[in-house]
Amino acid sequence: MKRTLSSFFVFILLATGLVSCGGSSKPPTASGLTYRAFVSNPLNPTVGGTVFPGLNIVDATKDVLSAFDVDLSGTASSAGFMVGSPKRDRTVVFSPTTDVSQTNTLAIIDNAKENASGSVTLPGPTESMFVWTDDTTLFTAVPTAPVTGQAAGAVLEINLSSNSLTATIPIAGAHFVVPAPSGNEILAISDTAPNSLCPTFGEVTMIAPSLISTGNPITLVNGCFDKPVWAIFSSDGSTAYVLNCGPECGGTTASIAVVDMTQTPPAVTSTVPVAAATYGILSGGNLYVAGTPVASGTNCQTDLCGVLTVFPGADLTATPVTVAITDGYHNRMVQGPNNQLFIGSRNCTNVPATSSTPGRGCLSVINTAANAAYTAPQNGDVTGIQPIDGRPVVYVCEGGALQIYDTNFDLEAGHQLQVQPTRSDGSGQVGITGQAIDVILADFPNGSLITK
Repeated sequence: MKRTLSSFFVFILLATGLVSCGGSSKPPTASGLTYRAFVSNPLNPTVGGTVFPGLNIVDATKDVLSAFDVDLSGTASSAGFMVGSPKRDRTVVFSPTTDVSQTNTLAIIDNAKENASGSVTLPGPTESMFVWTDDTTLFTAVPTAPVTGQAAGAVLEINLSSNSLTATIPIAGAHFVVPAPSGNEILAISDTAPNSLCPTFGEVTMIAPSLISTGNPITLVNGCFDKPVWAIFSSDGSTAYVLNCGPECGGTTASIAVVDMTQTPPAVTSTVPVAAATYGILSGGNLYVAGTPVASGTNCQTDLCGVLTVFPGADLTATPVTVAITDGYHNRMVQGPNNQLFIGSRNCTNVPATSSTPGRGCLSVINTAANAAYTAPQNGDVTGIQPIDGRPVVYVCEGGALQIYDTNFDLEAGHQLQVQPTRSDGSGQVGITGQAIDVILADFPNGSLITK
């Protein structure tokens, strides 16, 4: 059996403890930690120097790397983005592959046991999935999934208890899935499918989970879209704001399509043009939308070429506030503590640090109280953002490294973020050996783990 470096040292520590103490009580988790963050790492090292896919475990109360990890070898060939179940008793890890001899896989992690409880093979890659309100069902969009007699693309329903595919819902080019707050509706977004209702590319389909067993769970949203790539629901689920990527994705106009979800079928009631739109959230009653306008003659080495559009009170009839942010394709946005909104992108303009320039990468942080933007000196794509509940810190996977930011720090000087400094006990930053891809909390902040 393969033994990792961390597991090797754990064995020594446990053996020493048993000799000196004569045994110990069973810990609440395999690592003995009650508040953990998992970091997906496709290049975790072993004692012999080889690498394997796994999850590093971080003590989220102290920002310290555990000697334990989750070994995914034998279950998945890689370790990519992750989603957690509502009860935080499971974590699902997508294992992407470009090797035709391997498969795109979902590894299902038992959080308490800190091991893989099973896996499910997908018919193609995905970049959008979530665990439904029942804590057992996962929905994922696979745009290349083969469907007999129809265009490729489907939303898959997967049972995490039995590790089985339970339904395939054919939707041409299904790329993203976004659930309503109640879970009673799911929007499946296709950015490449020809729209049957108007001469644009992109369709949005509503899925009713309660009707999947009937064989007819889908309803096409009535309206025109222009390369839709995301949706944001109002808190009551009555309205969905669909983000049309437009020129950034090869379309015509970036905009927000307002969908009335109470109509039958749901329908677009208005479309509001914006500078750019690929991702967004509702936070504090405000609608935040990020993207990168397609413009010529702009020097993104010196200027911030991305745009955050803010609609106070989510009022799309009012003039919005715009804030310059880093460029790239924005696909992550999380509200952190102390009014700090963390925004991440990929394929941005990296600015290397020099003696006179601190440099920057794909991370922007907005002080939402002042609508002021800050950047970080780290280069690279942002592939994971996780605020640590109950603490002022935010974990960010950027450029393959895990960076920890303390939102209590004064960010005014030079509009530059600084990572949390190392404390006197050596904690404060976590050095991940390999490649930090995504980060997710595996527990609630009170240390409890809600089990099935």
